[in-house]
Amino acid sequence: MAKSLVIVESPAKAKTIGKYLGNDYTVEASIGHIMDLPKNDIGVELKKRTFEPTLIVSPGKEKVVDRLKKLAAKADAIYLAPDPDREGEAIAAHLKMQIAPAVRNKKIQRVTFNEITPKAVKAAFSHARDINDNLMYAQQTRRVLDRLVGYQISPLLWDKVKRGLSAGRVQTVALRLIVEREREINAFNPVEYWTIDAELMPKGGKQSFLARLVGINGEPARVANGTDKEGKPQFLSNALADQKITDATIEALKKATWTVRGVEKKERRRNAPAPFTTSKLQQDAAGRLGFNVRRTMGVAQRLYEGIDVGKDGTVGLITYMRTDSVRVSPDAITEARDYIGKKLGAKYLPASANQFKGKKDAQDAHEAIRPTHVEYTPESIRRYLTDEQFRLYKLIWNRFVASQMTPAVFDQTSVDIAAKSDKTYDFRVSGSVLKFDGFLKVYEAPQAVAATEKKAEEESGKQSEDSEDAETSLPALNQGDPLGLNRLDPQQKFTDPPPRFNEASLVKTLEELGIGRPSTYASIINTIQERDYVKKMKSKLVPTEIGMVVTELLVKNFPYIFKFDYTAQLESELDDVEDGKEKWTDLLKGFYDHFEKELVVADKNMEEIKRWEKPTTEICEKCGSPLILKWGKFGSFFSCSNFSKAKPMAVAIGPVKKDVKAVVKKVTAKLGFPMTVKGMVDDAEAFAEEVEDDKHLRDALTEAAERSKKIVVEPFSCDYTRENFADKPDLASPDAQDAEAEEEYCDNCGKQMVLKNGPFGPFMSCPDYSADPPCKTIRKLNQKQQQKPPEPTGEICPECGKHELVKRQGPYGEFISCSGYPKCKYIKQNLLEVPCPKDGAPIAERRTRRNTTFYGCTNYPKCDFTSNQKLVPGPCPKCKSSYLLEVERKDGVYLVCPNNVEALPKRKAKAGEEAAKPATECHFEKRIGDKPEPKELERPDPEKTRPLVEA
Repeated sequence: MAKSLVIVESPAKAKTIGKYLGNDYTVEASIGHIMDLPKNDIGVELKKRTFEPTLIVSPGKEKVVDRLKKLAAKADAIYLAPDPDREGEAIAAHLKMQIAPAVRNKKIQRVTFNEITPKAVKAAFSHARDINDNLMYAQQTRRVLDRLVGYQISPLLWDKVKRGLSAGRVQTVALRLIVEREREINAFNPVEYWTIDAELMPKGGKQSFLARLVGINGEPARVANGTDKEGKPQFLSNALADQKITDATIEALKKATWTVRGVEKKERRRNAPAPFTTSKLQQDAAGRLGFNVRRTMGVAQRLYEGIDVGKDGTVGLITYMRTDSVRVSPDAITEARDYIGKKLGAKYLPASANQFKGKKDAQDAHEAIRPTHVEYTPESIRRYLTDEQFRLYKLIWNRFVASQMTPAVFDQTSVDIAAKSDKTYDFRVSGSVLKFDGFLKVYEAPQAVAATEKKAEEESGKQSEDSEDAETSLPALNQGDPLGLNRLDPQQKFTDPPPRFNEASLVKTLEELGIGRPSTYASIINTIQERDYVKKMKSKLVPTEIGMVVTELLVKNFPYIFKFDYTAQLESELDDVEDGKEKWTDLLKGFYDHFEKELVVADKNMEEIKRWEKPTTEICEKCGSPLILKWGKFGSFFSCSNFSKAKPMAVAIGPVKKDVKAVVKKVTAKLGFPMTVKGMVDDAEAFAEEVEDDKHLRDALTEAAERSKKIVVEPFSCDYTRENFADKPDLASPDAQDAEAEEEYCDNCGKQMVLKNGPFGPFMSCPDYSADPPCKTIRKLNQKQQQKPPEPTGEICPECGKHELVKRQGPYGEFISCSGYPKCKYIKQNLLEVPCPKDGAPIAERRTRRNTTFYGCTNYPKCDFTSNQKLVPGPCPKCKSSYLLEVERKDGVYLVCPNNVEALPKRKAKAGEEAAKPATECHFEKRIGDKPEPKELERPDPEKTRPLVEA
C-alpha cells in the first residue's frame, strides 16, 4: 500500500514527525539544501538584467535527490515540510523542482508548523498549501545579492591585498561596526572627573548611609564630556572637574551644616518582560549562560526538533527559534495563566493576559520563542536533557511564564540633603526595597549578570533598568532632620572608552539598525570570525589587522553599498518582496545600478596593499638604516630599507683591464650603491671591499683584477625584518587563548560532530560524512593569519653560538629554531639514539601533513632512509641486527627485528621498484607492554571554525 511522503530538512526532525504521523506516512530528510549556485561561476544572468540564478544539485546530494525521487514516484501524496521561514520555503521550492518531473500529475503541497507537537503537526496537514513564491523569491534575492557582492568584490581583494580574502554584503557592514568601535577606542581621550560621597548619620541615630554630591547652589554639578554624534554637548552628572575644585569643596563641606531638605517616597512597578525573540534569546543566553550565538541556536534547534521525554516519546519542547515577533497564541497564554494560578497563586496572575507590542518592522511570521507545553517544567524533564539543553530550556520557560505574571513592586525613597557653608551643596541618596516580587519570582537576573549589565549601561551613559532595584536600606528620615558628617570620600575617576562588542551586543546593535534578520545573526557572526577578520579575546570581538585593512578599503571604495542605512533599506525591501509589494528583479536592478558603478571606480582606485612600502621612524637593529612597513602573508611587517632583491653580478677580468670605466657603467646600471667587490681565487676569497661611489668602484675593480682570477660584485642587502605586532591582537595574551572546547552539532542532521584528520590537518565532521546517503557537513578548523611572537628558551644555538633559540609556531605545530634565521637555519630536532642504517647519520623524529609521526635520516635528500616505526637501540638477539623496531598492534606493543618481514606492517614499494628483501631472514619479536591509549586530538576553539556545508 502506497504511503504519503513527507520531506523535512533534518533526520532528527524526520524521526520526531514520523512518530506523530504513524504508518501512513514516510518521513525523509533532505539533509539541508539540495540545490545551490555553482561554486566555479557567478551563476547569475547579468547581460539582460534578468538576474535568473543557475541552480545545480549541490555536490554530494545526488544520492539524496535520487532517493527522494524514487520514494515520491511510489507515494500517493508528497508534502514538503522544511522550516517555516524564507530559507525553508526555498528548500521546498528546490525539492519540488527536482521531484515534480518524476511524479507527473501528483500534487506536491507545502506544510509548515511553528512547533513540533502532535497537535501542531497534524493541524499543519489539514492546512496544506502551495509553495509561497514571494517567500521563495525573497530568499532567492538575498542569495543573489550575496553572490553578486562576494564574487565581484573578492577578486579585487585578491588582486589588491592577497588571495583567499572575501567580502560579504551584510558581513562587511557588521565588521564595519566592530572596526569603527575599535577606532573610537584607539582615538579615545579620557576625561578626568571627581565625585564626592558623604557618609552621614541622623543625630542620635545608629545607621549611617552614603549620599553623593549632585549640585551646588541649585545648579547641577557636571563636567563637560565632548559632544555626541549630532554635535550636541555631553556632560558627566554629579561630578567636579579637577582636584583643585574638589579640595576647595571638601574644605567647605567640613564646616557645613547638614540637614534633610526633602524626602520623597513612591511605589514603582516593573512590568514583566515580553517572551523571547531570536535576538533577545541570543543576548540573554550570552549574559546569563555564557553561550555564544552559534551555541545558543544549535541547542535551540535540538529543543525545537524534539527530545525523548520518556513515556510521551519525542516531543518538540520549544516553538520555532528564528523569529522577531512577540506574538503568542491564545491557547499558549491560557495554558500559562492556568499554570500561574494553580502553582504560584492568584496574586501572581494579572486580571487579563499581558499583551506586548513588537517592533515596527517585525515580520511577525512566527510566534515568540516559548515552550510548547508549560506542563513540561524544566525540573520535570531535567533527566532527559543535557546540561546545556536544560539551562537554555529553563531560560525560555521562565521568561515565557514570567511574561504572563504581575509586575514587581518596589518601595522607592529619594532623600535630598543640603550642606550649608559658604554655598549650599546638594546631596542625594536613593534606595528601593522589593515590596512584591511578582514576575521576579521565576525570572530574576543573577547578581553577577545584573552588575555586568549595569556597568555596561553606565559606560554608555545610560541608566540600567535594574540599577534602581538595588535594595539600599535607609534610616527613618524626615524633612528638616539634622545630620552628622562621619567622613567625606572624594574619588578621582576617568571616563572609559566605549566597550568593545561581544556577540550579544553586536546582535543588539544589528537589530537596532535593521541589519540582518533572526535567521542571519548567527551566520553573520560566524562568517566574520572564520574569515579571520575578527578575533575573540575574553569574549570581546577585536578586529584583526586584515579586518581593519579590508574594511577601510571596502568602505572607501564602495561607500553606498556598505552604508548602514542602505543595508537596512535592502532588508526592508526583501520584506516587501516577501509581502508581494515589490518585484524581486526590480530590487536587484536598483541594487546593481549602484553596485556596477562602484565596481568600475574601485577597480581603478583601490589601493594595492600588497605593494605597501611606507616609511617609518623605526631603525634597523642590524645596520641602523630606516625601516619601512610592508605587507606580507601574516599582515604588515617592518623591513630594512637596505634590503635588495638584485642578484650578484659576475665581472670578467679582461674587460676590467681593457676599459674599467665601461665596466663601471655596466655595473652601476644594474646595481646601486653601496655594493661589495669580491675577488676569488679557486673559490677562495682573495679580495673584498665595500664601495660607495664610482671612483671607489673603479679602484676596487682594478685591484681585484690584479689579485684574483674571478670578480663578483654583490649589492649590499640587509635582510632584517620584524613583525608589526602593535597593529595586531596580542596572540600571546592570556585573553587570546582558546576557550575550552564545546560540543558541536551538525547543522543539517543534528548529530554530534567528531574530530578527524585530513590531508590539510584536523577538521570537524558529521559522523555520517561517509554514510549512504552522506551528510557532508564539515567545519574547517581555523588557520591563523598571524603567528604568535617567538618565545625565548634561554638556550644558545649550538650551530652559530651567537643567537638564542626560540620557540616558534609552524604549519605542523611548535618547533625550536635559532633566532638568527635566515643567516642561521638551525632547527632543534628530536634525535633517536640509533644511527641511520644506510649512512650512519642521526635519525630524527618528523611529522607528516596529516600530523602523523615517522622517522628519517637527517642527511635527507642525500639519504632517503625512513621508517614508520620507532627505531630502538640494541642488537637483535637472533640475527645481530644493529637495531630493533617498536611496533604497535591491537594486543600490545612489540619489539620486532627489521629483518622479520612477516611481523612488520606491509609497506608499499616505490613506483617502479620491487619490495626490498632482507639479506637475513629473522623471526624475532618480543611483547614489551600494552597498547597505549590513543592521544586525543587537540581541538581548537569552536569559535574559530566555519561551517562549509557540502563543501
